[in-house]
Amino acid sequence: MERRLTAILAADVVGYSRLMGTNESGTLAALDTLRTDLINPKIAEHQGRIVKLTGDGMLVEFPSVVNAVACAAEIQRGIRKRNAGVPKDHRIEFRMGVN
Repeated sequence: MERRLTAILAADVVGYSRLMGTNESGTLAALDTLRTDLINPKIAEHQGRIVKLTGDGMLVEFPSVVNAVACAAEIQRGIRKRNAGVPKDHRIEFRMGVN
């Protein structure tokens, strides 16, 4: 059995149930666009690998904590920019943690 040291980024959409209850199709479309345009490219840029996807979150493996934290920070900055003109109750925001 091969052992390796990795870092795991856990990400979860804040208020996912509320967003889905308010506008399911709009929320799903916005999440898909966010993943395609921002999240997936940042993960690839930092040598990450998606381990698990759920409706409102994901687990991503990185070769180092530095890569995981840099990726999370860049994603959060990108999301903040995208949310600038969006009403607070319609924003897609993520909670992220690295282990």
